[in-house]
Amino acid sequence: MSLAFNSLPQEDLIQVKNLVKYFPVRSGVFQRTTAWVQAVDDVTFSIRKGETLGLVGESGCGKTTVGRTILRLVEPTSGSVIFDGKDVVSLRRKELKDLRRDMQIIFQDPFASLDPRVPIGESVMEGLNIHRVGTRKERYDLMIETLRKVGLEDYHARRYPHEFSGGQRQRIGIARALTLKPKFIICDEPVSALDVSIQSQVLNILKDLQAENNLTYLFIAHNLSVVEHISDRVAVMYLGKIAEVTSRDTLFNMPLHPYTQALLSAIPIADPTVKRQRIILKGDVPSPLNPPKGCRFHPRCPVARPNCAVEEPPLREIRTGHVVACHYAEDYLK
Repeated sequence: MSLAFNSLPQEDLIQVKNLVKYFPVRSGVFQRTTAWVQAVDDVTFSIRKGETLGLVGESGCGKTTVGRTILRLVEPTSGSVIFDGKDVVSLRRKELKDLRRDMQIIFQDPFASLDPRVPIGESVMEGLNIHRVGTRKERYDLMIETLRKVGLEDYHARRYPHEFSGGQRQRIGIARALTLKPKFIICDEPVSALDVSIQSQVLNILKDLQAENNLTYLFIAHNLSVVEHISDRVAVMYLGKIAEVTSRDTLFNMPLHPYTQALLSAIPIADPTVKRQRIILKGDVPSPLNPPKGCRFHPRCPVARPNCAVEEPPLREIRTGHVVACHYAEDYLK
């Protein structure tokens, strides 16, 4: 990895360094490990205080695993996660519990992440109870205040998850993440299961709350239009690795990685008279059980050259703030 972290700005809230997560594949009577799923392989990026980093890629590329590993909901195989000066990976249980007040997550499926037998007011207060924040009355008042912030009413606190629509349940998920007043929230595809009109409402709530509370987001999604709307910078993943990281405007106007170019060419245009040149990728995404040698994208890359099948491209800075894992990224500079 050629990306040096000592050149990164001091205002970084999170630095993910060489993060690796392999899942064992077990078989046989004795359930021996026979292979490893390389879900996340040597991922490196940073997130600055108060910004939103969009993390995009095809399904199965490792986006959600990156988010869960940062929070240690999934234990990393190797690498480090530096949050506000502390190495999350090396923390003990008590230290990690204290740190989780500052690190929260909004799950993709709001219904599955809520206990169907518990009123949503109790679910939203759960974090406050665990960390013993204030008195019971103060916790209740804070829960009601947070529900109001996300557009819900006081009486909703007594209702159960099945009594809400998908959009309302996602608001509950946002409220639950907000109650502890965190510094950092991972948004794991928070609008992918919602109608378009509800998506815009939820995105606007997230942006308003970020401005009000100086929140930092890792926004995981596969909808590039949503990512363009909410992100400050964007990181593109392919088969467990980072392909490109740069500012939102630069990525959408001048992508340098062939995979990023293919993704952007698939975004529909609202004007039927405008034709976009589609880049059609051949074949399927290779299995993370046995990823290709060299550049992982080379079997599908329309401009691959012989050395791409042998040499793995490092993640390198092509220009200020724009890092790309491609041997020939300079060819796309205009």
